[in-house]
Amino acid sequence: MDLSVKPVLTGDRTVLRPFTAQDADLMWEIIGDPEVVRFTFEPTTELTRERLRSWYGVRTAEPDRLDLAVTDRATGELVGEVVLNDWDPSARSCTFRTLIGPRGRGRGLGSEATRLIVGHGFEQVGLHRVQLEVYADNLRARRVYEKTGFVVEGVRREAARRDGAWVDEVLMAVLDHEWAVHRGRPGAGVRAR
Repeated sequence: MDLSVKPVLTGDRTVLRPFTAQDADLMWEIIGDPEVVRFTFEPTTELTRERLRSWYGVRTAEPDRLDLAVTDRATGELVGEVVLNDWDPSARSCTFRTLIGPRGRGRGLGSEATRLIVGHGFEQVGLHRVQLEVYADNLRARRVYEKTGFVVEGVRREAARRDGAWVDEVLMAVLDHEWAVHRGRPGAGVRAR
């Protein structure tokens, strides 16, 4: 069990596919969007276009993480990314993160992309747990995570300083047996198998 297989995952509205170095320029624009900057955790290194090109060029070779480009199925346009990383094989767990640029917001693309990659993690990779951290004031992302079955496990109070103010970090997770019941749609009721 690992994340070495880099699938193409297709939904009604999105196609998730492995990144290429050619995606770096569009991702540079998306990462520079003010909302993305506001709600994304600080990078550990300074980002440049060249670093981004290198980063997206090698993501497909890493067996301990899965980075997929989120594209609009209708147009093929790259609108963001979804990632399973921090893989812990003994605990069968990963951390999930995503970012969606302005052209992908408000259309359900983020929710579907989250369902697709988290579902892949549980159903194909055999994960037991997928966890995430989100700033408490990132209401759009929190709504997506709740809609797809993530449960709040705790809050790190005033854990980060953003724009001169302290913000809380919310810890959320979903477990394999929960996913088996709702398949990323907890409000839809139990679906027949």
